[in-house]
Amino acid sequence: MEEMDFHSGFIALIGRPNVGKSTLLNRILGQKVAITSNKPQTTRNRILGIHTTERAQLLFLDTPGLHQAKGNLNRYMVEQATTACSGVDLVLLLTEAGTSLPEPDEPVRRLLGSLKVPISLVINKIDRVAKPALLGQIDAWRQLHDFRDIFPVSALSGNGVDAMVTLLENQLPPGPPYYPEDMVTDLPERFIAAEMVREKVMRRTRDEVPYGVAVTVDQFEEKPGRNLVALHATIHVERDSHKRILIGKGGQMLKAIGQDARREIERFLGTRVFLDLFVKVQPDWTRSERLLRDLGYH
Repeated sequence: MEEMDFHSGFIALIGRPNVGKSTLLNRILGQKVAITSNKPQTTRNRILGIHTTERAQLLFLDTPGLHQAKGNLNRYMVEQATTACSGVDLVLLLTEAGTSLPEPDEPVRRLLGSLKVPISLVINKIDRVAKPALLGQIDAWRQLHDFRDIFPVSALSGNGVDAMVTLLENQLPPGPPYYPEDMVTDLPERFIAAEMVREKVMRRTRDEVPYGVAVTVDQFEEKPGRNLVALHATIHVERDSHKRILIGKGGQMLKAIGQDARREIERFLGTRVFLDLFVKVQPDWTRSERLLRDLGYH
């Protein structure tokens, strides 16, 4: 294929927390690289997902949800989302079917007015509303901003996603691929493993725990002769009470988190995994710039 017949470029995924950006990315890639949960602010970093077809390479940047940031960690997350829009070729703004338009002082609305690249609207979770309500929502968004396209999709079922990707291919500039065609992300395996542990913490624990949790992989040892990867990870929490919840009675909660995470990591790595988890209390790490840097939020 001639180089000019091939298209490649960067596409930022932005939107409020919990609208399905990570679920959409995983659906497009056909495998999981971004963690998901029903709690807002699950994604804390920009996640690059690489989707290569015969005609194009689409480089998606999954971002933390746009929200009113309070505290150093939240400001870091919003900064990750806004800076992801710098230098991209397209922006996809995700919203949920049935939700209201953003207020003028919301970060979503402010960012819409500042971007200089083409923006398309993706209305996710369309299976939740009746068609007349969806058409009314589309019309309301059209009056708010001159979107390049509006894509009604269901990231969970895949409805509308393939058609959207095909249209996006044609909107990217001509050029060769940035990455080998078999790559799906540029993130290190130990980063994804740490995120998978954090996802299981978010899914297993009560609301007050997940937002004060970070995970670091302290040891990642491959043992090819045994078809095994040995992982030693630390779950960092802000309070002793959070540590007690995470460990659980007789260590049962930590055991369940470890089992869930190990299965997920094994699917991603395609090999057996030994996972050892340790819980460490680091008071107020979400408000400490030094600790945020130490834990990878910089």
